[in-house]
Amino acid sequence: MGHTSLEKLIRLQRKTSSIRNICILAHVDHGESEYLINLIDSPGHVDFSSEVSTAVRLCDGAIVVVDAVEGVCPQTQAVLRQAWLENIRPVLVINKIDRLIIELKLSPQEAYTHLQKILEQVNAVTGTLFTSKVLEERAVKEVEVQEALSEPSSGELVYDWSAGLEETDDSHLYFSPDQGNVVFASAIDSWGFSIHQFAQIYCQKMGVRSEVLQKTLWGDFYLNAKAKKIMKGAQSKGKKPLFVQLVLDNIWSLYDAVVTRRDKEKVEKIVASLGLTVMARDLRHSDPKVLLSAICSQWLPVSQAVLSMVCEKLPSPSEIGAERVERLMSVGTRRFDSLPEKTQELKQVFLDCTSEETAPVIVFVSKMFAVDSKALPQNRQRPLTQEEITQRRDLARQRHAEKQAASQSAENPESANAGGTPAVTSANKEEEKEHFIAFARVYSGVVRRGQRVFVLGPKYDPALSLRTLPDGCSAADPLPSVPHLACCTLEHLYMLMGRELEELEEVPAGNVLGIGGMEEFILKSATISTSPACPPFTPLNFEATPIVRVAIEPKHPSEMPKLVRGMRLLNQADPCAEVLIQETGEHVLVTAGEVHLQRCLDDLRERFAKIGISASKPIIPFRETVIRPPKVDMVNEEMGRQQKVAVIHQAKDEQSKYPEGVHVDSTGLVTLTTPNKMATVGIRAVPLPEEVTRLLEGNSELIRTMEQFSLFAREGKTLEISQKTLEEIQGFKSKLEGLLQGHKWRNAVERIWAFGPRRCGPNILLNSVEGYRRPSVWQCVEREKEKSEAVMLRDFDNSIVSGFQLATLSGPMCEEPLMGVCFSVESWEIKFSSQLTQQDSVEEDSVSQQALEADNNASVKGCNEIKGGLKNVGDTTDCYGPFSGQLIAAMKEACRYAFQAKPQRLMAAMYTCEIMATADVLGRVYGVLSKREGRVLNEEMKEGTDMFIIRAVLPVAESFGFADEMRKRTSGLASPQLVFSHWEVISSDPFWVPTTEEEYLHFGEKADSANQALKYMNAVRKRKGLYVEEKIVEHAEKQRTLSKNK
Repeated sequence: MGHTSLEKLIRLQRKTSSIRNICILAHVDHGESEYLINLIDSPGHVDFSSEVSTAVRLCDGAIVVVDAVEGVCPQTQAVLRQAWLENIRPVLVINKIDRLIIELKLSPQEAYTHLQKILEQVNAVTGTLFTSKVLEERAVKEVEVQEALSEPSSGELVYDWSAGLEETDDSHLYFSPDQGNVVFASAIDSWGFSIHQFAQIYCQKMGVRSEVLQKTLWGDFYLNAKAKKIMKGAQSKGKKPLFVQLVLDNIWSLYDAVVTRRDKEKVEKIVASLGLTVMARDLRHSDPKVLLSAICSQWLPVSQAVLSMVCEKLPSPSEIGAERVERLMSVGTRRFDSLPEKTQELKQVFLDCTSEETAPVIVFVSKMFAVDSKALPQNRQRPLTQEEITQRRDLARQRHAEKQAASQSAENPESANAGGTPAVTSANKEEEKEHFIAFARVYSGVVRRGQRVFVLGPKYDPALSLRTLPDGCSAADPLPSVPHLACCTLEHLYMLMGRELEELEEVPAGNVLGIGGMEEFILKSATISTSPACPPFTPLNFEATPIVRVAIEPKHPSEMPKLVRGMRLLNQADPCAEVLIQETGEHVLVTAGEVHLQRCLDDLRERFAKIGISASKPIIPFRETVIRPPKVDMVNEEMGRQQKVAVIHQAKDEQSKYPEGVHVDSTGLVTLTTPNKMATVGIRAVPLPEEVTRLLEGNSELIRTMEQFSLFAREGKTLEISQKTLEEIQGFKSKLEGLLQGHKWRNAVERIWAFGPRRCGPNILLNSVEGYRRPSVWQCVEREKEKSEAVMLRDFDNSIVSGFQLATLSGPMCEEPLMGVCFSVESWEIKFSSQLTQQDSVEEDSVSQQALEADNNASVKGCNEIKGGLKNVGDTTDCYGPFSGQLIAAMKEACRYAFQAKPQRLMAAMYTCEIMATADVLGRVYGVLSKREGRVLNEEMKEGTDMFIIRAVLPVAESFGFADEMRKRTSGLASPQLVFSHWEVISSDPFWVPTTEEEYLHFGEKADSANQALKYMNAVRKRKGLYVEEKIVEHAEKQRTLSKNK
């Protein structure tokens, strides 16, 4: 790439139509065209897909690179999905075509078929995304039709039964070489081409128009030499397709002459026919790849092919779509038309992407990245003048003379430099300091250095701000405090030039830039604007889920402040990493996977903390659940009478272990009374169907919205929710009703009391208390019904919910969150005795005599309440503490006992694992998987190759070192891709003991064979400092020595 002056780049920044902001997975030269192309590189490993998300948000287009041999991988699907969610246009580069020639040794015809299949795979992913979008729109249309049907109408209504896919034009979405959005390349050999380039080459030779060739070079077309026509039906007539004849045959011939045969004469003919100039040293070079690269880089330069495609097929910032703008501006549950009028007017500002003086500045910061202070332009070393060089030379000579004199007089050599050392150290400290640059894009207006702007947090509400702040105010004015709004000055603006930064005075709309001095105002991402009406942008879509945790501590305890500061910097610099401080005081780092974890630890040691650190073994998350009683035992035989009797005896033994006030019946109903005997709750635990658990887990955001609406309703406020979100909630409710069928789940959806833990988890609290009706959790979709039927909350209702939340947050097995459990509240009674009320009257906040007489010996069941008495009792404190606290503790313990009354199981986090391997190492791949508790789902052979694709699931707990072991065992011929998939119940019972003769024969009297669930459970309990029931020494014997004691 030729050097481009900064002045020329600044001039190009002002021409929005010539800007291309693209995310790419390979480096491309921008050539000689007058376009300003911002290339944002993003890593290909699945652990770093968060980096793809931050890049995609700032772009208008993306180059998706696919391996010609491996085809579509999990990460390819993730990248295409992220591009789709952000409404940006992708183009395709099929790379490493040289591997089809050299490694797989495919013929041109076989390679053409292989490339067709790769295109089909990529388009299948795009087609799936498009279909889901059309069907969503169709669902919205159906709701509108239903509403129209419910209204009385004189006209005849015609219902449209089509899915909406037939009339929707989706031809522009797919990748097709004849559309010009596909480039075939071999980056290592420096060549790449699009159909358009060969159409230009052959149009003059064949006398066929370029447009005709562009449409027929890819597809089922062949050249009829006799008729001198391009005809259709190459496959059916056994003819060679045009793409093979005119394109691939030539490339295969070049490889054959240069790499395979090394035919010097033929190479010279090819060079002469193509009109190329190859240097003599390249022709004589011992490595044929050097000559190949020299020929291809002139004949089919990859940079020119990709650049042409980017400039012609990807949009400029001024071509941003209205749908994308609305999606960016609609945060969470808010719909665009519910935003304030002034906020909605900003939509046109986005679409115009203008750099006029009157246009408000709108900037989005997608991530913060750390740079060394030496890399900042203001600290960069400038060229020295002649005078400064002379002065430094004299100073160096003087120091050298002083050092020699000091050594001759046998003095300490360090004494001469004692005075200068502190200054150098302080200077070094200043240089070593990490600075954060905000990686951002200007969507509107002109950003200027020294400008005062508003920084909008993710929870910023423009409606509240517009009511609070005066009209026409700016960030420079003294303003009242507004939640999630801060004012700051843009200290430094930078043009990002790879590793170098160039300082700028101003940046117009449509450009990508770096902003310095924002670390105090922005944690990871934020919206910047000069208008308080601007809404915060929607949060970034992260594909990877942070799931791998480690506890970190410094090797020297005195360096703890450095570790804390380093982890704070890492948290700010990495969009996916999370830093937590647990209740135990441990500093925990949460990452997306093993590779991401190693990268974060290296950054902590070398950049941010710069100290020695010790990381614990990975903290593996588990979940606890209950299942239906199993029908077969541990040796896969039906449970007989003997086992059932053993289970009954075991249950009786356990009943004797329960403390006073706890009763568990044979059906699993737990009845528990508070210590002061005032309240009794009856709880039953029921396993939720697996589909329901998945549904709850996938709709946590909707549940959180419903909870927020209910909270606002209790406070007498209203929360505006978009129509789309309301439809999603209604659809979620319908799905839940469809899955919870049967006698025991009758009317269960309407009786849902709460979700947990954290009020949005995959567990349900069910209201089965006779006669107690409370406000529905579905209030947001049943507003009219709720208004007509006034339903009151019973006192201490919140204590029941709080106890449930605590119980689901940490289960009884190893204090891990629960999953897929429904707790049904069968009874809830509150009683008051005269003795207790007399005790309460002694307290400071005593109940009045009138209330005592009214409440004496009263029993409150169901909805029968005496509010004054209940409230007073809630305020009083006896020797057991406040009544509300006792009820919370009782509810929590009752849930735990109800959970233990059912068959308990652990749930493990699972990765999906995709491995490509040859048939030679297939057995070793299976060996590594089985050793680590992996389960193969399917295997298929890639057509035309000797490669197998193995898809498996693997517990996260067994995944550490898995990739390294796989590479070692297969000599590098297999490499796995791990992506977090789901939670899975571990089938073995951690509390199992043998009861039948078969089990005793199979497992032995002690049954001490490896129980995977028990191993996991004990490991978690040990880490948390909980009691672990294990024998340290078994069958101890006296030590025997070889010789007698003397």
